[in-house]
Amino acid sequence: MHPGDEGPGVPARRRRRTPEVAEREIIAAAEALLRERPFRELTVDEVMRRTGLSRPSFYVYFRDRHHLVLRVVEHLGAELFAMSDRWLKGTGNGPQLAREALEGVVEVYATHGPVMRALADAAADDPGVEQAYTAIVQAFVDATARHIEAEIAAGRILPLDAAETARALVWMMERYLNLSFGTEAASPRRPVAETLITIWTRVLYGT
Repeated sequence: MHPGDEGPGVPARRRRRTPEVAEREIIAAAEALLRERPFRELTVDEVMRRTGLSRPSFYVYFRDRHHLVLRVVEHLGAELFAMSDRWLKGTGNGPQLAREALEGVVEVYATHGPVMRALADAAADDPGVEQAYTAIVQAFVDATARHIEAEIAAGRILPLDAAETARALVWMMERYLNLSFGTEAASPRRPVAETLITIWTRVLYGT
C-alpha cells in the first residue's frame, strides 16, 4: 500500500503536517467546539479528537487549554483589526472609510459570532480569558481614540473627548455584535451593519 492510500479506516493522525498547519488545525478545532459549548466544558481530549492528532502533540504548541483559548482570542482579534484598519489607517473620506471598516467587522462577527460570544462569556468566569479578551477590546479602544484624535487634528471631526468616546463606541459595539450574532439564530447582517454605521458616523462626523 502506498502512502496516502491507507483507506478510510486509518486515523487522520497519520497524515504528516507542518507545525504551522498542525497549530492552525488545533485552533480551528477549538473554535468549532466553542460554537457548541462553553469554555468550561472545552477539554484537550475533545479538541485533539477533532484534529486526529495525538494528545501529547497538543503540548508541543500550547501549555494548556487556557493558552489555546488565548490564541483563539488573538486569531479573531487579528481578523477584526484587519477589517478595522480600513478606517484606522485610512485617510480621506472618514464616513466612507468607517462604513467599510464596520461592514468588515460585522462580517467577522457574522462568521464567528458564537465563538466570540463564548469567549465573552468565558471572560466573566475565567481571569486568564478575561485578561486576554479585555486586552483585545482595549487595543481597539486605544486605536480608535488615536484615530479620532488624528481626525480632530485634521479638522474632519469636531473636538470631543477622544478616549471616552472611543471607549463608549467600542464597548457598545462589542455588546451589540455579541447579542446580534452570538447564537445560531443570528440577526440579519445588513440592518446590524447599517445601525452601527449610523451611530459611529453621526457621533463622529455628524452625518
